This record gives sequence, structure tokens and C-alpha cells, in this order.
Amino acid sequence: MNIIETREIAKRYIMGAEVIEALKSVTIDIRKGEYVAFMGPSGSGKSTLMNLIGCLDSPTSGSYVLNGRDVSNMTENELAETRNSEIGFVFQTFNLLPRQTSLENVALPLIYAGLNKADRTEKAMIALKNVGLENRAGHRPNELSGGQRQRVAVARALVNDPSILLADEPTGNLDSKTSYEIMDLFDQIHTKGNTVIMVTHEEDIAEYAHRIVRLRDGRVETARAHANIRKAQAYMGA
Repeated sequence: MNIIETREIAKRYIMGAEVIEALKSVTIDIRKGEYVAFMGPSGSGKSTLMNLIGCLDSPTSGSYVLNGRDVSNMTENELAETRNSEIGFVFQTFNLLPRQTSLENVALPLIYAGLNKADRTEKAMIALKNVGLENRAGHRPNELSGGQRQRVAVARALVNDPSILLADEPTGNLDSKTSYEIMDLFDQIHTKGNTVIMVTHEEDIAEYAHRIVRLRDGRVETARAHANIRKAQAYMGA
């Protein structure tokens, strides 16, 4: 079953007299439970594609069906509701509120979902426990390491039980050891049945995914499936 189906989606921006084609006729299917990485050089369209899939923007043309719903022509409010219910985001810069505790940061999406405080606290604590940070629930971001901050961000992304986890350069601000720890966490999330899509420019990080989609000049250049190479290497002690 496909959770994402795009058909010839394109995105054009008008900058004065210039028309910039950020994405050109991209057709792609992503199955429920798949683990996909988008790669490509700067200007390839990978971030634009991520924004469209994440309902942060709408295509100029083409169609996009997310979990059985056509979201191509939704209003801003409809897109916001879809994002809150269907998609969890993880960003390179963590995007945590500095004055809020880990628990409060994780619980934030549940406020928009309309849960009462007791239910928010319970669900947020479960999400923190799932990323191994229940003992840091009362800490603020400046009291956490980079890896811990990203784990809090992952917990926040998953607290609403979204259909898809979207990660934009999730290891971009982390050292190599911490990057691999975060990617191991993504492996665990995927193993539980979650659909994971990430944008990365790092080959070794992309190898954690089970399919790599490479973009160039606004088009899909290649899309290849493979075993999780990084995980296989870890098992073999590489």
C-alpha cells in the first residue's frame, strides 16, 4: 500500500521577471513502512520535494495523494491540520523551545491536538521513554547534549503517532558517533512499522535507508533499493 503518491508534481517560484523551476514533473510512490532517503546536490530540488511531501507547501502543478487523500489543492488550514495529524518533523537545528523542558517540548504538538494536560504529560513521557530520555524530562535544551536534543526532537515528532516521520538533515549538527546513534534510533523507529523519509547530503547516513532517491536539476535522477548497508556493517563489526 502506498502512503505517498505524487504524479508529475512541479514547483515554480516567480522572482521578479525570473521563473525558477525548483521541481520538474516528479512522480514517486512511497509504500507504507518504507525507509527512503532523498539525496542530491544543492539546488537539486530535494528540500522542495520534502516541503511538498510534508504539506509545508503546495505544488504548482501535478497531484499529491497522502494516505489516500489528495492534498494538492488544500487550503492553508487544511494543510496545517494534515501536518499535525499525519506528519512528524525532525530538523537539523532541533527547533526546540529554549525555555521549555524536554517534557514540555515533546508535549507541544498535543496542545494543538486538543489533549488535556494530564493526557499530554502521559503521552510525552512515553515518547521520551521510547527514545531513552525519560530521566531528562525536566531538563531544558541548554542542559542537554546535541544528541539528546535531537532525541527530544524525535520524541516530539512521534508523540502524535504520525503516519510519516520526515527528517531534514537530522545529523547535520552532530558528530559522527552521535550521528550513528541517532540513525540507530531511526532504525528502531522504522522497525516498529513507521514510514521514515529523510533528506541528507551524507552518503554514509543515506545508506541507513532502504531506498535512495537521487535528484538533480529538479528531477528524479535515480531511485535504487538496497539492504540497510550501515546496519549490516555494524552486525559484521565493520
